[in-house]
Amino acid sequence: MQAVEIAQYGAPEVLRLAERPVPQAGAGEVLIRVAASGVNRPDVLQRKGLYPVPPGASDLPGLEVAGVIESGDAAAMAEAGLKLGDRVCALVAGGGYAPWCVAPVGQCLPVPAGLDDVAAASLPETFFTVWSNVFDRGRLQAGETLLIQGGTSGIGVTAIQMAKAMGARVIATAGSDEKCAACLTLGADHAINYRTQDFAAVARELTNGRGVDVILDMVAGDYVAREVSCLAEDGRLVIIAVQGGVQAGFDAGLVLRRRLTITGSTLRPRPVAFKAAIASALRSRVWPLLESGAIRPVIHQVFAPGEAAQAHALMESNTHIGKLVIRWA
Repeated sequence: MQAVEIAQYGAPEVLRLAERPVPQAGAGEVLIRVAASGVNRPDVLQRKGLYPVPPGASDLPGLEVAGVIESGDAAAMAEAGLKLGDRVCALVAGGGYAPWCVAPVGQCLPVPAGLDDVAAASLPETFFTVWSNVFDRGRLQAGETLLIQGGTSGIGVTAIQMAKAMGARVIATAGSDEKCAACLTLGADHAINYRTQDFAAVARELTNGRGVDVILDMVAGDYVAREVSCLAEDGRLVIIAVQGGVQAGFDAGLVLRRRLTITGSTLRPRPVAFKAAIASALRSRVWPLLESGAIRPVIHQVFAPGEAAQAHALMESNTHIGKLVIRWA
C-alpha cells in the first residue's frame, strides 16, 4: 500500500508517500480499509520528533480513521456487535495515514447514521479526548461553567458542542473576532478574543466574580497562573497539551483556599481497556446526539494523501476552524 510516512523529523515537507506492507490484524483487532483519516496536533508533534510512538504501534502518523472492516478477530467482533463489512471509525495509536489500518476492536465505533466517511474520520481523537478529560477527569456537570482554550480547534469545536449538549454553560477563547463568532455559532455562550482581552478577567466578570468550574487547557505555560485565578471554589483545571511550554508558576495559596484540582492526561499511551471504556460511554451518551444532529462534525478542509504536508502546514498556521481530514477513497 502507499502510505504517508515521516521521512525524518522536521518541517511539513518531510511527509512523503511511500510503499508499506498492508498490516495484519491480530488478536482483538480488525483491519480497516480506510476511506478517510483525521489530522491532529499530535501528528505534527510526532513529525517534529516531540511525540514518541508507543511501543508496538505503527511509526506512521495518524490517530483516527474511518472505513470498512475487512478482516479481524471474529470472536472479538461478535462480542462488540461488529462484523465484516461494517462502516466504523476508530481511534488508533498510529498508522492512520494509510489506506489500510489495524485497530483494536474496543476502539472502534459504528459510523453514526447520516455521516459520510470524512465526517466520521474527524470524530475519534477529539471525541475520546474531550469525553475523557472534560467529563471523566474534569467531572463537568449540567449547570456548571466550562472555559475552553482554543475554541475553534478540533478539540474546541467538539468540546463546545458536547458541553452544551450536556447542559453546561460554555465560555471559549479564540485568537480573532472571526473565530470568536464561529465559537458562538457552534453554541458557546460567550467567546473571548485572547489577543485583545484578558481571558481570566473576562471569565470572572461573566461569572459575577465566582469563576468557572472547569477549564480545558491546551496551552499550559503562563496560562496556568491566570487559569488558577479564574477558577471557582472546587474548580478543576485539565491540561491536555503544552503549546505554551511545560513550566508554569501559579498562586498555590489559591489552590489551597479554593480547593482547586490541577490535572491532565495524554490519551495515546493508555491501554486498550481504558480507551474501550471511553468508546462505550461515547456510544451510549454522545453517538445519539451526532445522529440527531445536536452535535455535528466541523470540517475545515479535506486533502488528498499527497497533500499531507499542506495539511500539516495549515494545522501549524492556526488559521483553521474545525478538523482537517485526508481522504483515501
